[in-house]
Amino acid sequence: MKRLLSAIIVFGALAVPAAAQKLKPVEDVNKVIDNTPDSINKALMARPAPGTTRKGGNPVLFLIGNSTMRNGTLGNGNNGQWGWGYFAHRFFDAGKISVENQALGGMSTRTYYNKLWPAVREALKPGDWVIISIGHNDNGPFDEGRARAVIKGTGHDSLEVTIKETGEKETVYTYGGYMRKYIADCRAAGAHPILMSLTPRNAYGEDGKIVRKPHGAWLEEISREQGVPYVDLNEISGAKLDRYGKWKESYHFYKDNIHTSRFGAEMNARSAAEGIAASADPALAPLQAMMINVVPDTVAVRREKGKPVVFITGDSTVKNEDKDENGMWGWGSQAYTIFDDRKITCVNCAHAGRSTRTYLNEGRWDRVYNSLQPGDFVLIQFGHNDIGPINKDRARGTIPGTSDSTRVYKMEKGGNYELVYTFGWYLKKFIQDVREKGATPILVSLTPRNEWPKGRIERRNDSYGKWYREVVDATGVEFVDMHNITADYLDKKCGSKEKAMKYYNRDHTHTSLLGARTNAKSMAKGLKANRSKLAGYLK
Repeated sequence: MKRLLSAIIVFGALAVPAAAQKLKPVEDVNKVIDNTPDSINKALMARPAPGTTRKGGNPVLFLIGNSTMRNGTLGNGNNGQWGWGYFAHRFFDAGKISVENQALGGMSTRTYYNKLWPAVREALKPGDWVIISIGHNDNGPFDEGRARAVIKGTGHDSLEVTIKETGEKETVYTYGGYMRKYIADCRAAGAHPILMSLTPRNAYGEDGKIVRKPHGAWLEEISREQGVPYVDLNEISGAKLDRYGKWKESYHFYKDNIHTSRFGAEMNARSAAEGIAASADPALAPLQAMMINVVPDTVAVRREKGKPVVFITGDSTVKNEDKDENGMWGWGSQAYTIFDDRKITCVNCAHAGRSTRTYLNEGRWDRVYNSLQPGDFVLIQFGHNDIGPINKDRARGTIPGTSDSTRVYKMEKGGNYELVYTFGWYLKKFIQDVREKGATPILVSLTPRNEWPKGRIERRNDSYGKWYREVVDATGVEFVDMHNITADYLDKKCGSKEKAMKYYNRDHTHTSLLGARTNAKSMAKGLKANRSKLAGYLK
């Protein structure tokens, strides 16, 4: 009898005992325990007090959500998981609007409205914007434990419950019912609500595509009913994950099937921005006018009809000062000594001092990726800087090896956290990205250093050479072993460090103009030996 009276569901004026309706706890399809609310006081201290980021009379964009928007108690990635709200500010002009991530892990649509929304509501001012993207945690019991479940759908049904542990009485509404409340509160304050569907889960349906959550249809219905903008984040990101393929899709999540890695969080932040920017809803025009960086960065390249582009990526051994005849040169500067510029366009995208990891983190790889077209080529050559410290000094090192293992590191400078991968993993990512775009990746081993143990130039075949070949075996990528081709040449031509010095400049790594041209010739030799498709564009 006690259980019978603990919950009553209301349909209009008719009240029916919940037990008679056979109401059961809502299933948690995510199978994830998020303990953030257990340390809510600490979490609230880590979040900005609502409205405190406001600059003068500028509006604030408030983000309302759960751990997929703001992960962990502190929200700083120390667990390797990130919420997309951490990166949302990248797409808005800070001089015009501030982005305030008020999401908190473990919150459902219902518990957020009851526990956290009142403070946000009090901070709202006319002209503010509120993105509401929440619903992953609308599961479990209605009247005990976390008591965070909501009634599915968009109806006007409600459920009167008494929380077992506290005796507190509460009215529970449908998912759509809570959305109506958020919208009404925003409008009462003169703020602009935006409904946004949930981030996708790492789950495939029978059609082989990422499962789309039902909340999108519910939100779209409420959007039409209430006349508020709707952005289908679930579909925008889901379509990207479908295109990526399962290996790439999987690393957009970390530890479980709901929470995102930095890759997934950045993707969702971009998807949210793209959805807002592309909307034809006139109500979003003022917010669209405050957006930046929505169009992805690309490499400046002059494309000519019928000519593919070969993008060359790497470090200072590929691109250096490249101007003083007696200075340091990277072999990429000499690309046109081997490639026929009437047939192909060469673009040297390498940058001195970069490892696979920093080349990616700084957005340099993304610019290449965003520029690729079917038929292009990408030469991928890294290694010299991947052996350095991982979390101190230049913090550019990678984990040795080629497995998909990862580790979270705290950077000594700045105290930020980063999920770092193996050297081979970064190479595999680059290779998969190129193929995704219909272009051809070619892996190139690092240039040899001018060190001569036992009378022969140094070979690094037991470390980087081994890892390159493991990546080749795993991916089937074409491989040019510049390291050994050039080393064979210098062994035969020079025979000592002193005689080989004319191929280098200032140190044992960076090449002179002669050395750069020699490495370019090694590139051509390797392509010919491979009978590479790219060899057809050589002089």
